[in-house]
Amino acid sequence: MRLVRWEGEDGRARWGREVDEGTALPIRETAFPHLFATAPAELPFEDRQVRIGRRLAPVDPPNIIAIGRNYAEHAREMKGEASSEEPLIFLKATTSLIGPADAIMLPISAPDEVDYEAELAVVIGRVAKCVSERDVLNHVFGYSCANDVSARDCQKRRDKQWARGKSFDTFCPIGPVLVTADELSPDRLRVQSFLNGTPMQDGNTSEMIFSVAKLIHFLSHQFTLPPGTVILTGTPAGVGSARTPPTFLKAGDVIDVAVEGIGRLSNRVAREVQGRTRSE
Repeated sequence: MRLVRWEGEDGRARWGREVDEGTALPIRETAFPHLFATAPAELPFEDRQVRIGRRLAPVDPPNIIAIGRNYAEHAREMKGEASSEEPLIFLKATTSLIGPADAIMLPISAPDEVDYEAELAVVIGRVAKCVSERDVLNHVFGYSCANDVSARDCQKRRDKQWARGKSFDTFCPIGPVLVTADELSPDRLRVQSFLNGTPMQDGNTSEMIFSVAKLIHFLSHQFTLPPGTVILTGTPAGVGSARTPPTFLKAGDVIDVAVEGIGRLSNRVAREVQGRTRSE
């Protein structure tokens, strides 16, 4: 099932099952409080299709947990070490979340080295705490495309830790749909990015050091993962900062993330101007 979230005519977020690019079958609002804890087959739908408004991120997460250096080639291109013992974990602020219709803003305080990272996003459906590796995929509600946007100067030199550089407003696009776990296996999916139509990254989740199951197993032994939690699983090689010369995002660019079986997440890039955006 392909679920979408959009802005209704009343300004409120609606969820539904995608029928085609422009229409969906809405989920009844009674399901919203516990949407991601509900089995997809049990979701109650309204009787008629509606036009989709502005697409939003298909999940409103309580937490966004991200994994660094989960592809060996990406670790090497960033001149870092990839551990096979434990995954490298960091958090992105939930205020960084945007959808496929929104602009990635180059922040006023760090506009010059903003980079892209194409990733598979996992959405938790059942509370996961100390879950066995054999059972972890039963705790997944679905999968989406994500872009772990990163201000490299903050991440690598100015702050020397990752919180700010990974969490500026708009630095976590997710979408355009959420594919339920019963329709997709996460272990062999092509992950790509395109900058203004030019291929930049091309990897496969089979290359991940820690599979989705291993990640959830490990994370569930560190934190409680409530329904709706988003896990970004790492990015393959080809990011802009590792190129010669570096290729950073600039206003007017369009950056796409494509994940096999899910679709294509496309975001334009704009420059933040006194709290507003301006495309150039």
